[in-house]
Amino acid sequence: MLRRSFVIGITASNANSATLPLEPFEAVEPHLGTLIAITAYAPNVVIARAAFARAYARIAALNQILSDYLPTSELNQISTKPRVISVELATVLSTAQQIAKRSQGAFDVTAGALIRHWRQTKTLPPAHLPVGYQHLHIKGRLVWIDDAAIRLDVGGLGKGYIADEALKALGLPRALIAISGDIVCGAPPPGQTGWRVQAAGQVFTVQHAAVSTAGDAEQFTVIDGQRYSHILDPRTRRPLTTSRQVTVIAPSGLIADALDTAICVTGDQTITRHFRLTRAYIV
Repeated sequence: MLRRSFVIGITASNANSATLPLEPFEAVEPHLGTLIAITAYAPNVVIARAAFARAYARIAALNQILSDYLPTSELNQISTKPRVISVELATVLSTAQQIAKRSQGAFDVTAGALIRHWRQTKTLPPAHLPVGYQHLHIKGRLVWIDDAAIRLDVGGLGKGYIADEALKALGLPRALIAISGDIVCGAPPPGQTGWRVQAAGQVFTVQHAAVSTAGDAEQFTVIDGQRYSHILDPRTRRPLTTSRQVTVIAPSGLIADALDTAICVTGDQTITRHFRLTRAYIV
């Protein structure tokens, strides 16, 4: 679906479009279990349509690599036997391990079995389910796990990375990708200093940056009067009971997406000091 419009929930300052050679176009398609909106400035509809096709094709291809839902995905083929993986998957897993170490396990992609149990049953995960980033080993593009019962889930940073890659595939400099709570943008709209993004009760003006928000404002479960978040703490194997919303602004969606989850778990935004030009806001 292609139209001259703007991304819902994201606003840009008005400009006199009659004097500009570029026009704003928006496309929305269902991928990754959600609607993905792309806004881009292009000279005409033909160029815009071709750019959107490239971006959505890249999104679909990355889903085949990173999905924990698809049995045939590359992610789900990782086992105790070392195997060479794609550059894309290696990039995501290497970043995940870096943030796991920085957060002392508050962010951990080996928590897939816990996440799957909580997602499917909405009952507290049993203590025996395996988790621990120390059991995931990456050497370049060679990857393996120690325990065959471990399940990997990169949902905590995958959408941010996919948004990064979609923006690259789009090939239009003045553009923005919105995947649920993950927003990645390039150069600003013509005549503007940046894209104006609403998050964490504030309006941020950003360009060549990513904004990612995580929290349980809408996704939570109540069991025996106790409110549980959809986000789990891998260290305790339990969903969070402290409600908070975290927005992270970073140079890439990959980093922003992972850090908002880690900070949701810990409540500690000092982890951002390890990542250049990155800041966090907790509500």
